[in-house]
Amino acid sequence: MYKKVAFYTLGCKLNFSETSTIARSFKSEGFLQVDFTEWADIYVINTCSVTENADKRFKTIVKKAQKVNPEAFLIAVGCYAQLKPEELAAVNGVDLVLGATEKFKITDYLNDLSKNDFGTIHSCEIEEADFYVGSYSIGDRTRAFLKVQDGCDYKCTYCTIPLARGISRSDTLKNVLQNAAEIAARDIKEIVLTGVNIGDYGKGEFGNKKHEHTFYELVQALDKVNGIERLRISSIEPNLLKDETIEFVSGSKCFVPHFHIPLQSGSNDLLKKMRRRYRRELYEARVAIIKDKMPHACIGVDVIVGFPGETEEHFLETYHFLNELDVSYLHVFTYSERDNTIAADLPERVPMKIRQKRSKMLRGLSVKKRRAFYESQLGSQRTVLFESENKKGYIYGFTENYVKVRSPWDPSLCNTLHEVELSEIDEEGIVRFNFVSADIIA
Repeated sequence: MYKKVAFYTLGCKLNFSETSTIARSFKSEGFLQVDFTEWADIYVINTCSVTENADKRFKTIVKKAQKVNPEAFLIAVGCYAQLKPEELAAVNGVDLVLGATEKFKITDYLNDLSKNDFGTIHSCEIEEADFYVGSYSIGDRTRAFLKVQDGCDYKCTYCTIPLARGISRSDTLKNVLQNAAEIAARDIKEIVLTGVNIGDYGKGEFGNKKHEHTFYELVQALDKVNGIERLRISSIEPNLLKDETIEFVSGSKCFVPHFHIPLQSGSNDLLKKMRRRYRRELYEARVAIIKDKMPHACIGVDVIVGFPGETEEHFLETYHFLNELDVSYLHVFTYSERDNTIAADLPERVPMKIRQKRSKMLRGLSVKKRRAFYESQLGSQRTVLFESENKKGYIYGFTENYVKVRSPWDPSLCNTLHEVELSEIDEEGIVRFNFVSADIIA
């Protein structure tokens, strides 16, 4: 009888791509994958440690697995497992903790599935995480997350990712293209490029520190892969998003007009304290170039509130900068102190109540920005890729420029592309539409 395994992923798109790859390694060993809510012999939790909240959620997920099967073997992998393996191993019910390199050899550690009072740890020094393991997710047949790069050589003062994932390194261009072709062969319509710092693509491609290829060359090559309807760039640093890439995307047959560009602060003083590699003026210029080439483009922004030393003036500088900037939505992060980072030891900590107040203000601004962007798209014709899930009687989808739409559930629309005219925004802030024709594009 097959042993059953279930997976739960916390955090980013990169984690989802790696969970999917780890799941395939279990299947090749004869395991049957089931949903995390179902009974399983083994539960694997892929952890995140970007924020304090992600750390806390881990214990909640462990308890969920224990309720379903108290005797199950529980494995923790991912960033938190690399940063604080002893802490995870001490959580009641956790049996095995695997670090940054060990997680991809997970099935080698399954000879003994007996429960222990304290979890066993196999974790490398992060300097040993100097090789690349390719990954892509195919759990959702509508889109796939394709990992092209891992690690980061930047030293932002608030960030633990270099400690959790090691140096910047890239997949070979040949392997990326092969993975993309495999995804396309599965009738997946959209690929989202992911990594820790994807704009740094090409560094460490063959184990050395120089760039064999650039991100621009990667984009050009992927645009030629047959069978891919859409390619979407996930988060990319503003200093690494070059004019030539923006120009290429504006005329691409596959790459969509959607960019997610971390800002973190609209104050140059704070950007310097954060050790970011740009100033607000460069960010503003990137947005202007995108909107000049693609007026309908969607631009998402990451921003941190409550960084040490953030005064009311600093915060208002960020708020007004974003308010006046032609961006479409915000991902707001409330700063939390992370061990072994420079920022954790900086003076002038912002009280948590003030951090939360500022976070609420920016989230409110994000709602207004998204609404304004959606309103600007009404009356236009766009292409929608419909999802494959029935959510309370509705089917949802996204346009190429990331406008969310919905319609009464119709299974024939699943995983298809249609030309639509965006008509109105409903009471939940989601866009309704009219079909331009009954024809399926793909």
